[in-house]
Amino acid sequence: MLKDIKKIINSLKNKKITLAVAESCTGGMLAQNLTSVSGASKVFKFAIITYSNQSKIEHLNVPLKVIKKYGAVSKECCLYLVNNLSKISNAKINISITGIAGPNGGSKIKPVGLVYIGIKKNKRIKINKYLFKNKNRKSIRVNSVKKSLELIKELI
Repeated sequence: MLKDIKKIINSLKNKKITLAVAESCTGGMLAQNLTSVSGASKVFKFAIITYSNQSKIEHLNVPLKVIKKYGAVSKECCLYLVNNLSKISNAKINISITGIAGPNGGSKIKPVGLVYIGIKKNKRIKINKYLFKNKNRKSIRVNSVKKSLELIKELI
């Protein structure tokens, strides 16, 4: 995975594209991976970990009514996260991740392994829904990071 991250960072540098992330269920794991590469500071602006609902509301202005109606793990919440991140970061690429890493917290409607990843480049936004079958917490978080890196690679 480190080789891929180095390629991503180098591509971002070459194209002068900046990146910011808002993480929930991954708890900073994407940022940790990106910053493991020397020179990442030239393209990686910052990460915000909005793990609690309250932090999503306070720091990325997700409306309480969105969390109450759709939940923190939803397409709607993910969209607010990535949109509002882009407003404060001024990065060209913004990523948001929200999901249920487990082993608890899932339901029939929203099972453990459900993850939404939002990506915004300039004005183009895509919200991706994943259901990771391996219910292992670490595996869900690692797979969320891998998918995020794939999405970044596709955009650069």
